[in-house]
Amino acid sequence: MEWTVWAGLAAGLLISVVTAPVGVSGAVFLLPVHLSVFGVPNPAVTPTNLLFNVVAGPGALWRYRRDGALRGPLARRLVAGTLPGVVAGAAIRVYVLPGPTVFRLLIAALLLPLGAWLFARTLRPARHRPGAAREPSPGGLTALALAVGVVGGIYGIGGGSLIGPVLVARGLPVSRVAPAALATTFVTSVVGAAAYVVLSLTGSGDIAPDWWLGLACGLGGLVGGYLGARLQPRLPERVLRLLLATLATTVGALYAVQALV
Repeated sequence: MEWTVWAGLAAGLLISVVTAPVGVSGAVFLLPVHLSVFGVPNPAVTPTNLLFNVVAGPGALWRYRRDGALRGPLARRLVAGTLPGVVAGAAIRVYVLPGPTVFRLLIAALLLPLGAWLFARTLRPARHRPGAAREPSPGGLTALALAVGVVGGIYGIGGGSLIGPVLVARGLPVSRVAPAALATTFVTSVVGAAAYVVLSLTGSGDIAPDWWLGLACGLGGLVGGYLGARLQPRLPERVLRLLLATLATTVGALYAVQALV
């Protein structure tokens, strides 16, 4: 138990320092660590990941709020769409996708395209005319957030980590998208974790989160997220994006091989 707590603190801190500056929740990379290193069973690994988001989220958000980066309607619109989606995703994860093989394929299907997109957008950034980047319409943004919320509820990342790259791909600046994506991840993770606790009362198997591990990783992420948000203006975005792309593709490929072998 003791080594797990300290290892969880370290993992949450290191991952969040790297991911917070670009608005990606550390949970997207922490989930494979929960599965392979800490041996969290399925489907308890998903609510454990959501618990990490709940505890870790305020660190980066507090820093972004001090900098005034959370102003505007974007975060509110994202939350309105992802909240119902994450509840539906939690139910799907428990009743439809409990097997480890299917879950590993899902991880690979999410991380490999994310990594490829990050590589492509970093090495060959698209050229936009001044003023060409436009935010999706309120209806389109809500529909996109709903779909991402379902996937995020299944995967245990809250949804913001997936919708952030989509919005940046449309040309919105990372400095605007990152705080909104992290705010969405935090709020939807609270709802998602609560949904899993309720489902654990009516279902069978390992549905409830691993409380000690989730809290330990979350405390590390609380500190790491604050540091990452504070370092955002000082760190080269190109280096951070390439690092995230490498992590995503490596982890995605690893789980694809494990699921197919």
